[in-house]
Amino acid sequence: MITISDLAADRIKELRSKEGLTEEYNIRVAVEGGGCSGLMYQLDFAAEPQSSDMIFEDKGVKVMVDKKSILYLAGTELDFSDGLNGKGFQFKNPNASRTCGCGESFSI
Repeated sequence: MITISDLAADRIKELRSKEGLTEEYNIRVAVEGGGCSGLMYQLDFAAEPQSSDMIFEDKGVKVMVDKKSILYLAGTELDFSDGLNGKGFQFKNPNASRTCGCGESFSI
């Protein structure tokens, strides 16, 4: 399961509205090879789930994750920060043994 912080949920809803997307557009989270630590997070809006997607809902936001990616993301919280040390979405992944400085890639 993937959870979403209050700040991330608010920011997702704000971005969806700003981009003119309806509520049928949900967040798709995936893991792909790459980045300085070996695996990278992918985050995007999508209207339709794929056949292999698992769907979670937290704080009024649906999150779609393919079955391969959930192996790396189970227990992860999607957060958002707009502080001085960085702005953007952050993944708090308990499965990651190492993350890069920017927080966009990790290894298991």
